[in-house]
Amino acid sequence: MVKFTINQKEMSFDGDPETPLLWYLREEAGLKGTKFGCGIAQCGACTVHFNGRAFRSCILPMSAVDGADILTIEGLADGDELHPVQQAWIEEDAPQCGYCQAGQIMATADLLSRNPVPSDEDIDANITNLCRCGSYYRIRKAIHRAAEIKREREA
Repeated sequence: MVKFTINQKEMSFDGDPETPLLWYLREEAGLKGTKFGCGIAQCGACTVHFNGRAFRSCILPMSAVDGADILTIEGLADGDELHPVQQAWIEEDAPQCGYCQAGQIMATADLLSRNPVPSDEDIDANITNLCRCGSYYRIRKAIHRAAEIKREREA
């Protein structure tokens, strides 16, 4: 039996230990915000926070989540208050089709937790999620805005 938390809720799993976390999130936990994109950890649509760091859930077997703390896009906001990254995504109209955006947001939240004022170079080096629509300009703008919102809230 694997025991862990998802969005601060105690969970357990007693199935195939090789089942990817992504499939548990979507099929067992009913958390559909985390998306399947490539299945080989290249695109980032499945990004969640695993013990506080962005991680691609499509390659994380359930056997590896024992005792782990998982945060998905559904748990990112603080009640009714959006996370600074979510707020910035809305303000900057970052998504086009939106499919990859949950993963983009989760990767950005992790980046800003480690680097509160990222440069364009920092963003390029750390946000490796793919966007088929090509809204990278708006995503970059939203990342900078999220950093501003985060600093304003912490002041």
